[in-house]
Amino acid sequence: MRVFVTGSTGWVGSVVVDELLGAGHQVLGLSRSEEKAAGLAAKGADVLRGTLDDLDRLAEAAGNADAVIHLAFNHDFSKFAESSEQDRRAIEAMGEALVGTGKPILVTTGLALIAPGRVATEADMPPLSDPSFPRKTEAAAAALAERGVRVGTVRLAPTVHGIGDNVFMAILARLAREKGVSAYLGDGANRWPAVHVSDAGRLYRLALEAGAPARVYHANAEEGIAFRAIAEAIGRALDLPVEPRPREHFGWFADFAAADAPASSARTRELTGWEPTGPTLLADLAQPAYFAGLGQL
Repeated sequence: MRVFVTGSTGWVGSVVVDELLGAGHQVLGLSRSEEKAAGLAAKGADVLRGTLDDLDRLAEAAGNADAVIHLAFNHDFSKFAESSEQDRRAIEAMGEALVGTGKPILVTTGLALIAPGRVATEADMPPLSDPSFPRKTEAAAAALAERGVRVGTVRLAPTVHGIGDNVFMAILARLAREKGVSAYLGDGANRWPAVHVSDAGRLYRLALEAGAPARVYHANAEEGIAFRAIAEAIGRALDLPVEPRPREHFGWFADFAAADAPASSARTRELTGWEPTGPTLLADLAQPAYFAGLGQL
């Protein structure tokens, strides 16, 4: 297959590209950076220079591909609503080009807010028109499905971990270094699902090769790790005390630190044959190399 991939040079996207190329597929990757475009081309992928705002280019690339994987998202959390709207427009543009073709598209969102406080399954759906739930990925996917587009949503665990991680574990490490304590809220019993980046990348390939038969896939290898255990692992690695702190300690990250978001991926594994093989989150955090530069971003 010739697969158009947005976010092709990102943390998860670069692994997805490697998976696709390694399995004999052709890749056209979207890149806004000259340097990253060169790295993408060196792997053997074709490159489309542009951004998520280049809607005509996105639509043309999607229409000329056999399948689409959409991973790009602006993770500047101070502009989350704007980024969510940009994401929705991009999905609509690419999806429009796929109407009536039978070609699959996989889009990407997160697991954290799907079913707070209980184990989320692939059957759970977020509110599709609730302003308190700003990310519109699944609403856009649902609209495409109503038009007959073969669309699936991959829900990534809140921490997609591995050496080189620069997202949530990096944020927590940086906060711990700045504050001099690796902290958690309350008793720290709230749970985060997790997945190694290699496993996440492989799931996209498997779902695509299976013909994207489902509306939703859960990319989590572990159902839920207590947030306190995560804080303790970071504290050990950075030689810092581990203590409870109030919400104010975490600033804008407080809602994430408080999230209790366990999730099952049983249905995903059944449909795709996906079996995670990467290290667990706590095993990863126990590696000294994990924190080489982590949190100093």
